[in-house]
Amino acid sequence: MSLPIVPESIVVHLGLPDAPAENVTVPFADYIRNVASSEIYPTWPENAIRANILAQTSYALNRVYTEYYRSRGYDFDITNTTQYDQAYTDGGEVFENVGQIVSEIFNNYIVRQGRVEPLFAQFCDGVRSQCNGLSQWGTVDLARQGLSPYEILQYYYGEDIDIVSNAQVGVNVPSYPGVPLRRGSFGEEVRQLQLELNRIGKNFPAIPVIPAVTAVFDVPTEQAVIRFQEIFNLAVDGVVGKATWYKVKEIYNGVKRLSELTSEGISFSEAEQMYPRILRRGDSGIAVRIVQYYLAFLGYFLPDLPPISITGEFGQETYDAVLTFQNKYGLQVDGIVGRDTWNELQRVYRDAVLDLPTDYRTYLGEIYPGRFLVRGDVDAYVTRLQTNLRAIARTDPAIPDVPVTGVFDEATEQAVKALQGQLGFEPNGVVGPILWSEISTRGRGY
Repeated sequence: MSLPIVPESIVVHLGLPDAPAENVTVPFADYIRNVASSEIYPTWPENAIRANILAQTSYALNRVYTEYYRSRGYDFDITNTTQYDQAYTDGGEVFENVGQIVSEIFNNYIVRQGRVEPLFAQFCDGVRSQCNGLSQWGTVDLARQGLSPYEILQYYYGEDIDIVSNAQVGVNVPSYPGVPLRRGSFGEEVRQLQLELNRIGKNFPAIPVIPAVTAVFDVPTEQAVIRFQEIFNLAVDGVVGKATWYKVKEIYNGVKRLSELTSEGISFSEAEQMYPRILRRGDSGIAVRIVQYYLAFLGYFLPDLPPISITGEFGQETYDAVLTFQNKYGLQVDGIVGRDTWNELQRVYRDAVLDLPTDYRTYLGEIYPGRFLVRGDVDAYVTRLQTNLRAIARTDPAIPDVPVTGVFDEATEQAVKALQGQLGFEPNGVVGPILWSEISTRGRGY
């Protein structure tokens, strides 16, 4: 869940959703020019033209932002039929004055005040068809009465609308993170999943509440996913693959009524990201430290990677290491840690841990397993964690002692939280690579 951007391009299906029709990828501004020239007349008053273009832009952006069609298994963003969407004529004529206005305002759109998603701005011609939205011919009369584009839109959509101007234009990246999410996964996509499942749970109370939205895929998240999968007839495994991800999207959009005129909407606080999806030079924080940890570890086994320190600051040293990693694994070589680089970095790290030579096996318990450890986990890594926590507790009375059971229970979680508080980390009770390294080092007395 993130703030909207205006996509550089949009994929249009030239027919009804289920029709075997062609998909065309069109620059977004060209798409709006085409729709506007198909839907309205160039002789209309300019304020009427502008109001209509804003409605058409908002409508299309809502389809993209909510992934309305993609969440239903389609491989396009919008159709070209007015039965479902708005008119688009492949290769159609564009009126000069309409095209000029679109060039000026194609990255402006309508929102509800205090909300972030583009308004699902329904409209109809107002003569042959009527709807609970903007009347295209009605805008002509209002413009002739002297109303501004904003006032015309308020007349149809209510007083509580705003116009977002000069929105960011960028590549439209599907929301699915590219790899399945499961217990131990971490990042903004997990936080988004947790927020959406909790909202769905208000309408489907059989789905248990996830009490802490931490961006870490913990046991409560897994339990909520399992119940969601059971309710909606998905494969019940507690893992969020593409099918489960987009089913969550579809149901979330439904319960939030994002595709209705009276949209409940997403607030700014809901859309605000805790963890950036893209890291680049100049960034800092825990996400940078995690990337540096992976790169530093891999540097022991991949001589091509330059040495790197775990500082939390994305400087030249980190940039050079990222470039080298991207070049080695066939990624786009830009020094930016986006989704593809992050996924590959985690994959290579996990493979490296699994492929450690026999001589390293005695130290395997000290090496971060490549996933966040959370309450409910049961394995040898938890045993190693508890062993190190007990060692720390013997010299630090502020850290509660824990039994070594191999089960990440409440006592283990409390000990982890106490140590996080000492270190100035968020006391969420989960163990990521930086905390794992700290616990391992202190537990061995270094």
